Amino acid sequence: MSTDAGGWTMSFNPGRDARFRLVCFPHAGGSAGAFFPLARAAPPGLEVVGVQYPGRLWRRTEPAVTDIRGLARGAADALLAERDLPTAVLGHSMGALVAFETVRLLQRERPGAVGHLFASGSRAPSRPREEVQRARWTDERIIAELRVLGGTGDRLISDEEALRQALPALRDDYRALAAYRPSPGACVRVPLTVLVGREDPKAGPEHAADWRPHTGAAFEFRVFPGGHFFLDENAAELLDLVQCSLVMPQRP
Repeated sequence: MSTDAGGWTMSFNPGRDARFRLVCFPHAGGSAGAFFPLARAAPPGLEVVGVQYPGRLWRRTEPAVTDIRGLARGAADALLAERDLPTAVLGHSMGALVAFETVRLLQRERPGAVGHLFASGSRAPSRPREEVQRARWTDERIIAELRVLGGTGDRLISDEEALRQALPALRDDYRALAAYRPSPGACVRVPLTVLVGREDPKAGPEHAADWRPHTGAAFEFRVFPGGHFFLDENAAELLDLVQCSLVMPQRP
């Protein structure tokens, strides 16, 4: 594994033999390490890169960025410094919005830098968000929601030390989400695939089509078994989608 000079990205399988790249943006309170299981399942030639937001793990001494566009700016600058490879971007939950804004920056500053956007487990940028209230919740109520969401949440709340470290970052991310408003008509010009868990209580299949106006290219959505944190249990199918998007780009 290796990190970039600014600490914004971690490559789980670095190597000069990579032919494609998948850049992954984590959920609220999450870290780049959330995508280690996905990287472990990646086929040869696909480099998996996790984005690390300030204020957690090796960046824990840095001030948090409580602005979605600020997070996107930092990630975009780090990715612009990387060697050029056919690249897909995947964002999960809050990460889908950061990924969306990052792709918008990259398509202006290096056209063609991203070939596909995967938005996972998130309502569309233009839809109302509930994080205004969540930023003011007690620790106990936040923990209760993590239990409902399951997956990563279950693993986190079983580790008291990890939970203690994660709650401040989670609150900072809730503030970023609460303040986020997309620009009028904001969209990307790359194909967009929305990924949802069939039993997701936050962003299920009924919310997927709301993303359609946010791309000027091809659009589709895929429904997977599972709840909000469905990625790990569906890694093989997801990676097949990513490879197909990079080898055989979709047309509008």
